[in-house]
Amino acid sequence: MDIAGVSVALANVSTRSQVSTAVLDKAMENNEQLGAGIVEMMNAAAMELSVNPGVGANFDMRI
Repeated sequence: MDIAGVSVALANVSTRSQVSTAVLDKAMENNEQLGAGIVEMMNAAAMELSVNPGVGANFDMRI
């Protein structure tokens, strides 16, 4: 068995694992930001509805 080859292979696996973890961490941060934005939008919509409860409740449609 080639010990140097095994050592290089293990180093590559370790590096790939670290890169994968970093990418996953970044994706999780982005999802947290998107989720916070959605919650903020929902709160803004709830505030508008509490101030003007009739807004958007009815619409006229003609064919």
